[in-house]
Amino acid sequence: MTERTLIKNLAAASDGPISVSGWVETVRDQKKVQFVVLRDESGAVQLVHPRVFNDDGTPAEDAIAETISGLAQGTFLTAGGELKHDERVKLGGVEIKLDAIDIAAAAIPETPIAEDSSGDKRMDWRFLDLRVPKNALVFKIQTTFLHALRTYWVDNDFIEIHTPKLMASASESKAELFEVDYFEGKAYLAQSPQFFKQMAQPAGFGKIFEVGPAFRADPSFTSRHATEFTSVDTEFSWIESHEDVMKVHEELLVAGFQAVKDKHGDEIKALWDIDITVPTTPFPRVPLAEAKRIVAERGYEVPRTDDDMDPEGERQISAWAQETYGHEFVFLTDYASSIRPFYHMRHEGDPSLTNSYDLIFNGVEISTGAQREHRVDVLIEQAAQKGLDPEELDFYLDFFRYGVPPHGGFGMGLSRVLMLMLHLPNIREATYLFRGPTRLTP
Repeated sequence: MTERTLIKNLAAASDGPISVSGWVETVRDQKKVQFVVLRDESGAVQLVHPRVFNDDGTPAEDAIAETISGLAQGTFLTAGGELKHDERVKLGGVEIKLDAIDIAAAAIPETPIAEDSSGDKRMDWRFLDLRVPKNALVFKIQTTFLHALRTYWVDNDFIEIHTPKLMASASESKAELFEVDYFEGKAYLAQSPQFFKQMAQPAGFGKIFEVGPAFRADPSFTSRHATEFTSVDTEFSWIESHEDVMKVHEELLVAGFQAVKDKHGDEIKALWDIDITVPTTPFPRVPLAEAKRIVAERGYEVPRTDDDMDPEGERQISAWAQETYGHEFVFLTDYASSIRPFYHMRHEGDPSLTNSYDLIFNGVEISTGAQREHRVDVLIEQAAQKGLDPEELDFYLDFFRYGVPPHGGFGMGLSRVLMLMLHLPNIREATYLFRGPTRLTP
């Protein structure tokens, strides 16, 4: 057979000999002609085989026909034949008249999942679930989105780092940490790269980014939580306030959304009936206290007493931002120091508030960012106030004993962004292989 051609390139190819490879999606085995829809990672094409008959009208010996009749959905094969452009063919305006089939791996006839299978069943058979074009598109979008973020970082002189995921002590608290055996002692899976990305600041890196795994021992069963997720992190020096961090954050997201819209906008519209909106800058910014007043005026009282915003409050303030500004994003700023980590810088003159923010997208928090406290004496005091033992944080505090510039950054959950961008019902849909309190396979 000739060299393999991706199905997406068939429309631009000339009529004549062609070879394609992929898996069988459907078979129509008719008396006079057989049709096979073959799909690869780029698209689908119709294969055609007219049956062969003897002069007396009886079926002739036909190896290709016998092979097609025995094909099960999901079988991987290579097909060779004559490419023909025909606008009457609904599937891409082309078809291939078969002259050879080479089966690479036959599938068993029984299919364990269907379109209406439950989410758990689909996750059990995720490799089959991802053959569905709509489900696979999520990860093409993810690739485009991350490439755009990385292009922004690199073009703006950020340095990529890869921080360790095994830690000797907690980065924030031990409440949501997975503890693992580590030779003769214990280690923890990192819930964020916070300490290590800050270490790059006294190292003189200036601006850094990382895309990597993070782990939270949080027994939540909501549509937006996972025990392992991909965290998108940025940290950089020489800032004046968290406003500088928000500016970089929104510029990154604009770059990512623009790239997704440009490359996948039409396909997203066709499969999800969603128009990707590239956000305008600046994003709306609302202090948390004011956001709570706005939500109360909309008829919802945030019940929490810990100075935070609850999920319904996030949905309400997001709806307000959409109604007021036509914006899918809103920054909530000036969170209370009582609920923020010890390393968040506090307001000058009002230590009850921090130079921090949460970013809400379509009603769900996707990120926390802040200006960090860079004065070691203040860090020690704030850690003690949180009940942390400064001696256990000595390796971290050493970063600040040898000079560190004012700096800040954020961490953002990648799957949450994709879930909300595409209006998916659950973070599992936007995760290649989901990990939750009751799922460790496949």
